[in-house]
Amino acid sequence: MRIPREVLGMLEARPLFSGLSQKELRSIAALGTTLDVEAGCVLTKESDVGKEAFLILSGAARCLVGNVEVAVLGPGELFGEMSLLDGAPRSATVVAERDMTVTNFDRGEFVRLVEVSPKIALKLLAAMATRLRAVDQGFVANYG
Repeated sequence: MRIPREVLGMLEARPLFSGLSQKELRSIAALGTTLDVEAGCVLTKESDVGKEAFLILSGAARCLVGNVEVAVLGPGELFGEMSLLDGAPRSATVVAERDMTVTNFDRGEFVRLVEVSPKIALKLLAAMATRLRAVDQGFVANYG
């Protein structure tokens, strides 16, 4: 099952997808596979090879590096994309905090997602830069 059309309005309100045209949103809806995930399910495991990225449609997940929670992810957030971009092992473990609905994008679908809109590619880069900046600031605060 692809991203349900009724979810497109929610996506449009999220930073990653804001400003996209209806055509771009429909193209995104045609990609990926929507899955229901039970609380406690491990979606990505740190150091594993990444084969997919996930878009959260509903629910929440905890993002852990080592045993430290670094973020809580919610609807409209994408994770797992870094391994698809650089081929490196997963940098974090992501566990469903409660029951969730996610869309799973394999590498080919993820590449198509980025190809659908240069806006998405730029927003992904900005989101990754924000994550890196937060890590850098934490490093300086702890070791500076």
